[in-house]
Amino acid sequence: MSSRPNPAFARLAAALACALVPGASALAVEAAVVRLLPLSLEELINTPVVTASRRSEARDHTPAHIMVITRAQIRERRYRNLADLLEDLPGVDFMRGTKSSTFNNFSVQGYNSNNKLLIMLDGVRIDHPAGGKIPVAENFALYQARQVEVLYGPAAALYGADAVAGVINIITDRPADASASWVSVGAGRFDSKEASFLASARAGDQLALTVGGHRQSSDRAPLDKYYPAEFARKDARAFGGALVTPAAEREGYAGDISSHSVFARVDVGDTLSVGHYRNFFRQLTSTGDRPDTALFLRDARWDTLSETTHARLRFQPAPDIRAEMLIDHSEHEIAPRSKYVNIYTGFMDKGYVYARSRRTGIEQTIDWQVSERHGVQAGVGYNDYRALLTPDLPRPYDRGRGAEEQGLVYPNTDLRIRIGEARYHNAHGYAQIQSDWNDAWTTMVGVRYDDHSAYGSSVNPRLGVVWRANERHIFKALAGEAFRAPSPEESLGTFGSFTGARDAEGRYIGVGFRVPNDSIEPEVARTYSLTWDWRVRPDLNLVTNVYHSRIRNLVVTQKQAVPTQFIDGAVLSDTTVKGNAGEEVHHGIDWIAHWRFGLGADWDGELWGSFSWVDGHIRETDGGPRRELSYVAPRKVKLGATFRHRDRLTITPRLRWVDDTSTGRNNPLREGDRIRTDGYVVASLHVGWHQLLDGRASLWLDVDNVFDRRYGAAHGSASTTFVSMPQPPRSWMATLEYRF
Repeated sequence: MSSRPNPAFARLAAALACALVPGASALAVEAAVVRLLPLSLEELINTPVVTASRRSEARDHTPAHIMVITRAQIRERRYRNLADLLEDLPGVDFMRGTKSSTFNNFSVQGYNSNNKLLIMLDGVRIDHPAGGKIPVAENFALYQARQVEVLYGPAAALYGADAVAGVINIITDRPADASASWVSVGAGRFDSKEASFLASARAGDQLALTVGGHRQSSDRAPLDKYYPAEFARKDARAFGGALVTPAAEREGYAGDISSHSVFARVDVGDTLSVGHYRNFFRQLTSTGDRPDTALFLRDARWDTLSETTHARLRFQPAPDIRAEMLIDHSEHEIAPRSKYVNIYTGFMDKGYVYARSRRTGIEQTIDWQVSERHGVQAGVGYNDYRALLTPDLPRPYDRGRGAEEQGLVYPNTDLRIRIGEARYHNAHGYAQIQSDWNDAWTTMVGVRYDDHSAYGSSVNPRLGVVWRANERHIFKALAGEAFRAPSPEESLGTFGSFTGARDAEGRYIGVGFRVPNDSIEPEVARTYSLTWDWRVRPDLNLVTNVYHSRIRNLVVTQKQAVPTQFIDGAVLSDTTVKGNAGEEVHHGIDWIAHWRFGLGADWDGELWGSFSWVDGHIRETDGGPRRELSYVAPRKVKLGATFRHRDRLTITPRLRWVDDTSTGRNNPLREGDRIRTDGYVVASLHVGWHQLLDGRASLWLDVDNVFDRRYGAAHGSASTTFVSMPQPPRSWMATLEYRF
């Protein structure tokens, strides 16, 4: 049964709105109504996707496991940002508020960290330009999304470095499909505020402008009130035991966050697009730390800014060839005022950090329809990279001076601070042949070659087969390789401290130092997967995805037997370094269900859910002991339902059951095991009232952690952090959305 209301309703609503609002366009208002109506399950399955093959195609023809989340689903399920969406996806472990630099942490089908997942906006990369970690939180708001495509598995053959666990591609409206403008404002518990908008305008038949943005802030819950034992005020003592701040004088807990983003694009017909995307996120660097190891100060924060500008030119050199040239420039910066005030800085105001990365690239691609059943996609490109990363600084980095002109010395010494810089480039070429041999069989063969000035060359193949046994059963097999280039944090990152003590030769003694390493090689991952897409009935779809992955040249933290002495005038002991030293293997299965149903004449809805199982191990050294994967729950269940009463009311409950989850800390009592956090069940409820204010407005109430559970997210990567990071209690937000 289709849950899509009759189009006559959209026309009637449009006519009514135009009668009530002088100057309103009937077509614009009708488009605004239609874009909010849910697709039938058949329409959803047949929604064209572009991420799997860099061309528009049906899901049944792409030899990859891909999910599509439509605008209506984003809206009804209240995925306000990419973090909300990821948290609800099959195979994803999502741990909120656990990381001091990226805030959230997550794993995708066993792969941990967002530097193994590529994030794109209309096919343009918008995450870290040099492959580092960035916050994936409220900063990636989804106000501009027509749909979000989630590609599971390796895609380096098409997209290059870091497309290891998969690709998330946020797809926006084409100019011809742009609908009416809208704005939303919301407020809720713990002084939470959100606002977003999206507007489009046309000048003639060719020129179109789309602009959108969001702003968000929240004090978040005072966790010391809800978890008094975990956040009891304690003495702040340095590593040597010296008392810095007694417990009686300690500050209260703080954990506020804020973010904003801007999206703008100018389109000249279907030929030229110029766009800009910017997002900013702020969180405290005490995130995830215990109260005895960090001060909860609102000015001890981490400010992250990412910006991407691109121009895309489309042309057709021949009737059967479409071509596209993409030029993009991306920058990422950790602001100079970012700093730590914790046990590593002696609880003193001297832990400032600065980083910036830049990428400029050009790529020429073609899509050649060789015949009715055979197509070729190919491309060549070049990227230039620059990166700078400082160790802890005694004062903010001065952007007006070069790295060598900062005049900074390590605290307690007269030794000049070394600031790491790197510049490198990468040239690539790829080709993929996709063939529909008949109505039942499709094959794909692809390969990409990369020549990196710092890491050498690599070849990444990708093979896929689709067998459409009949209308109800589609089977897919995929094998592929991907690589992850070492990030600036791994190759340039350093930290450590000096107490002022010297050895017999007068050299300062450094302790706890991480040393840089410009000889790290890329991690190489190989994944095999099988997918069974079963259309049980027109209103019921079941998907099974089985996968097996292995990473070689795994980058891990290693203790150095012979410390690298990279600071003149110092002697360093007990140093560590990031290097290639092991492997990771994991396998698992995701079962996914989606059911559309009707409940009489007035009610309809959908039910979706998934069960995920994953297992594997990691060896941190060649021949070393097997250890459990970090930040992975072996089993996860995610359920949700949306109930609609005509076009007036939507009710969406969501529930997650997460098994005991491994942390980043080894279990001292059992070789190979990780310390685990307890499993939990948490639910949310989202209610929307629609057709308010002459049919133009909707009012939403979103309640997270409905049953006010106390639970923790897996953490524990360092001895100074929580093993189980306490999570917020019940929270709510009310939002008014108005369409023009």
